[in-house]
Amino acid sequence: MRIGMIGLGKMGANMTQRLLRGGHEVVAFDLSETSRKEAEAHGATAAATLEELVGLLSPPRVAWVMVPAGTPTNDTIARLGQLLDAGDIVVDGGNSNYQEGIAIAADLAQQDVRFLDAGVSGGVWGLENGYCLMVGGSPDAVAEVEPAFLTLAPEGGYAHVGPVGAGHFVKMVHNGIEYGMMQSYAEGFELMHAATEFDLDLHEIASIWRYGSVVRSWLLDLAERALAPSAGFEHVRGVVADSGEGRWTVEEAVNRAVPLPVITASLFARFASRQDESFAARLNAALRNQFGGHALVEKDEGRTGEAGTRPLPAGTEAAAGSDPRHTDETAAGTREAG
Repeated sequence: MRIGMIGLGKMGANMTQRLLRGGHEVVAFDLSETSRKEAEAHGATAAATLEELVGLLSPPRVAWVMVPAGTPTNDTIARLGQLLDAGDIVVDGGNSNYQEGIAIAADLAQQDVRFLDAGVSGGVWGLENGYCLMVGGSPDAVAEVEPAFLTLAPEGGYAHVGPVGAGHFVKMVHNGIEYGMMQSYAEGFELMHAATEFDLDLHEIASIWRYGSVVRSWLLDLAERALAPSAGFEHVRGVVADSGEGRWTVEEAVNRAVPLPVITASLFARFASRQDESFAARLNAALRNQFGGHALVEKDEGRTGEAGTRPLPAGTEAAAGSDPRHTDETAAGTREAG
């Protein structure tokens, strides 16, 4: 089939190549001329504008959008809605919010343009291994694009999971699970790293767990690569970003009253990783000092302070000893545990 690919970043460029290898014709557009030329070198037809891309496709046209989620995706699809004809199809393959997809589908339907939301998983390895595809939309639109889905996915790795919105909803949950799995691996390996008395070879352990173990997975395969002696893991800082899907998963859990303790904790762990200095931890330390005289570590000097309750400003009602209800915590010669 002939298909338009809009967005030639890490995912879009590799998907273009996989489609070309599968015998499809691809019209490729990106704002970057360099990216367009690279796609052209692999056999794609480059389009310098969205208008040109639409003109190079034949009805019913299929335009697959692989640009960053949010405003870039929404603006691109809105422009396509002005250019495409009735019966044409827009596929959003980015990590868009499923609720936005439902609204976009309704807008496109006013021009009789069909919409599919395709959750895509596979990352930079998808070119060789294939992409898991979770597709939402009408059966007729899915059938039109299915030849491309079957080429992009490995055997057994594609499904029409439901109506519009279902594809991105399933992908959102997929990424929330991914957060939890990654955090579990990270915590387990950190515990083994701390057990210095055993001199454990973490790379070796990651390697053997890949064979026969109940915790084997592709993420473990990647952990084994990351911990290899030549991988440079010692230079990696523990700062972990999040791209939105984990937050949406937790928000959905709250809205639907579904408990997700592991996924929620893994999201919060990413937030904590980006803090140079935790305000909450500082306040905890200050409170322990105030109620129990526990030693402080000074922020600037990096040294342990003297044990002893430091007085709060005069007039502060919660100052040590100012409230008779607190006398048992601050009596002379005592130190509250905590």
